Amino acid sequence: MNYRYIGRSGLRVSPICMGTMTFGTQCDKKEAFRIMDKAYEHGINFYDTAELYPVPPQSKLAGITETIVGEWMQTKPRDAIILATKVAGAASGWFVPPIRHGLTAIDRFHIERAVEGSLKRLNIDYIDLYQMHWPDTIVPIDESLEAFDRLVRSGKVRYIGTSNDSAYGTTKALMTSHFEGYARFQSVQNNFSLLNRRDLDEVATVCQKEQISLLPYSPLAGGVLSGKYNQAGEAEGRFADYLRSPNARQRVMAERFMNDKTLASTQRYLKIAADAGLHPVTMAIAWSKQFDFVASTIIGATRAEQLDASLAALDLTLSDEVLRACDRVHQEILYPMG
Repeated sequence: MNYRYIGRSGLRVSPICMGTMTFGTQCDKKEAFRIMDKAYEHGINFYDTAELYPVPPQSKLAGITETIVGEWMQTKPRDAIILATKVAGAASGWFVPPIRHGLTAIDRFHIERAVEGSLKRLNIDYIDLYQMHWPDTIVPIDESLEAFDRLVRSGKVRYIGTSNDSAYGTTKALMTSHFEGYARFQSVQNNFSLLNRRDLDEVATVCQKEQISLLPYSPLAGGVLSGKYNQAGEAEGRFADYLRSPNARQRVMAERFMNDKTLASTQRYLKIAADAGLHPVTMAIAWSKQFDFVASTIIGATRAEQLDASLAALDLTLSDEVLRACDRVHQEILYPMG
């Protein structure tokens, strides 16, 4: 296994990270254990969760995923696992997080409450990587970082990171940490895939220049790149459910990933994978982890059997020919995802 460091930290992680946002809704505890055990047996030492999970977020379910992960952690040596979790951000354009009665913020009070809750549910005494789930547009970043820094100094958290952040937000946070002497973000966890390449521009530059690692999530663009939405008949999956949902925000999110142009791109990616003798899932995940600013790509599953194609990307390096073919699709079919 070619383990990689996250940012300037001492965290050395597998190039694939096991995401857990389906645990507690789309799969039960027994299946979640099967998934995590299978990942562990293949050398995956990095697991990502959040106080908000599972998704779609619901107040009565929030925290169940961390509880499941915490119970599984008791079956493994603690030092063998690099565990990441997140504090929910403030209300965003997409939804009001159903945690702490929807009054969440990235301030001192909520960060302290969130980390104590996560430590209890996970049944551990420290978190390896504690992340801001999304930026707070009201609370000044220096207040947020001061609170994160106290967690690091107390030993409750080893390192911190951000998520769903911009190049500007990430850079401002790094500069604030530098001048104030606070612990710095070592990672940025953003949506990044063959159908969403925006982070190849400004964020990639920040990562490379400032030695901060990208942790791509949704490398299959919510399952679109698996090709399941290109098949004949009624599609099954999260975005298909969102399209049928009465929730307008869920429909907008699904349409962002599933539209005529993204499906046309996917059809061509499916052919590239077939011509190369690769499963489309394997190709998509291998593509996302093949950049020098990426430490680990986060995958997901609802059944242990789904991991086979994802784990096949662990030691795979795509050829220049495959990479050029993928680039041509991106250049020739411009779509709203970027």
